[in-house]
Amino acid sequence: MEALPQIRQTLSEIDRRIPDALRVAMGLRLRPTAGAALVEVTRFAASCQPRPCPEGGDDPMECDEPAPARALRMEAASCFLPDHDEDSHFVRPEAGVVALADGVGGYRAPGVDAAAFARALVYNAFEMVVATTPGGAGGICPYALLGWAYEQAVSARTQGASTAVILSLAGATLKYAYIGDSAFAVFRDGKLFFRSEAQVHSFNYPFQLSVKNGNSVTSAARGGVEVKEGDVVVAGTDGLFDNVASEELQRIVAMGRALGLSPKQTADVVAGFAYEASTTMGRDTPFSLESRKKQGTIFRRGKRDDITVVVAYIV
Repeated sequence: MEALPQIRQTLSEIDRRIPDALRVAMGLRLRPTAGAALVEVTRFAASCQPRPCPEGGDDPMECDEPAPARALRMEAASCFLPDHDEDSHFVRPEAGVVALADGVGGYRAPGVDAAAFARALVYNAFEMVVATTPGGAGGICPYALLGWAYEQAVSARTQGASTAVILSLAGATLKYAYIGDSAFAVFRDGKLFFRSEAQVHSFNYPFQLSVKNGNSVTSAARGGVEVKEGDVVVAGTDGLFDNVASEELQRIVAMGRALGLSPKQTADVVAGFAYEASTTMGRDTPFSLESRKKQGTIFRRGKRDDITVVVAYIV
């Protein structure tokens, strides 16, 4: 994995812990001085795989559902690796809210800031979350919050268009609202438990919000996922999910938990893995597989893009 400045500290910490095991498990290069035999490292990596597990309101800040007896909280952090610098996000663990937006690159042109709408959505949502303390037990309603942030951006005649995802932890329910292909997944005991489904008009043409010619907020997917202590939530823009398959993400999350990595360290590793996949030729990715399926292309590579990753541990 390339030692990008944003993730260098995390990679050094991984080196200090179980470097050879992590490299084998995640397809990274072994150090020249690796002492353990490859078979022993592979055995350790396999042992870290998880065991099978048994089976809103109008107010932007409040959902209607009552909270359970024991409310959960999130420990969350992020990693951003820019390409065109058109992603935007915030993480507000104390409010149980994260938001990501991805400016649509098709608006990129002289005199047009393709990141403007994404930044406006995230800024508006952040300002509302910071300024308001939820009065109800149900926490913040991400759908209403997305709608409010969108209306503010439209009122300001903001340039560009954006996809978006907002997550809010309300008791033991992870509420969500998203538009387009910014997405999230929930992992339980190291296994994929839930993953959002991308909204697209056609290949590489996601649903999007804009002042005009975009989708309505009413098109946003919304709902809730019941979570429990120990679950891991990974949210990201398409720079993550176009380049990293669910199985790969599952493996990274499982290894991160096995090694005791923090949310920040896990986010760094996930983002670094996505970056390496986006720049590697001859390697299939979700993007190349979908292009082959929808357009009949034959290339095998990732997609260069901004990469934003948010990792939240449910505690």
